[in-house]
This record gives sequence, C-alpha cells and structure tokens, in this order.
Amino acid sequence: MKFLVLNGPNINMIGIREKAIYGTMDYLAIIAMIEKEAQKRHVEVVFKQSNHEGELVDWIQQAYFDRMDGIILNPAAYTHTSIAILDAIKAIAPLPCIEVHLSDIHSRDAFRHHSYPALGCLEQIAGLGPQGYILAMDHLIAHCHQKNQD
Repeated sequence: MKFLVLNGPNINMIGIREKAIYGTMDYLAIIAMIEKEAQKRHVEVVFKQSNHEGELVDWIQQAYFDRMDGIILNPAAYTHTSIAILDAIKAIAPLPCIEVHLSDIHSRDAFRHHSYPALGCLEQIAGLGPQGYILAMDHLIAHCHQKNQD
C-alpha cells in the first residue's frame, strides 16, 4: 500500500509555532514517527507540505494518477476556507482520504469548527496530536483491506 501524507500551510512550523496548541514535536520528527509506523505496517508513505492551496490541489489530483491507495490530509487553515481542496478530493473519488488535525479544531475558535474538505473525506481525526496521523493510516489500511474483500 502507498499513501500520500499531505500537509497544508504552516505545518512546517510545528514545534516552533503555538506550542501550547500544537505541541513541541517538530515537523521532521512527526514525519520520522509516521515513517517508522508505516514501515511496521508495510506501507509506503510519500510526504508533501505546501503553504499554497493550488499546489495542494495539484498533489491531491496527482495521487489519483500515481495510483496511491489513500491520502492522509492535514489541510491546516485551508480546512475552513477551501472549496477547491474539497472539489479535488471529490474529483479523485473513490480514492479514500482522511482529514487529520493536530489540535481539536472543535474546541477552538468558532470559525475553525467547520471543515470543507471533511465533506469529501471518509472521516476526520482531530485533537490527537501526531498520533492522529497513525490512526488515520490504520483506518486507511482497514478501508483498503475491506475494499479488496468486497
């Protein structure tokens, strides 16, 4: 199995920005943790991060053509504004996508409670810190196995 782990704006600043909200583990440490857990599960992961919405849309679309088995997406601030990312997710259906957030967006500012990309995702995982990526990977693995049995 091969998954795209796609991170949006400012995720590259994790470990530096707002540590009380996002924790102290930096972006490279999070990538290393996900990679280690992926190897245990015999899953290949490709990591991408951008602060630019169009680039995220391009990578979501490319995941379809690259025959990825799923996407783990942290759209970050684009969660609350990007219909373009939602449309890209819908365009590649049935490629499964799970939305992940390090913080609990539902207990933060009211404008953070709504997610456009979640409308096209299998599920949303929020508030578990970096472990949310691992849970998303496990859910994608289970989804892919179930799909192959059907």
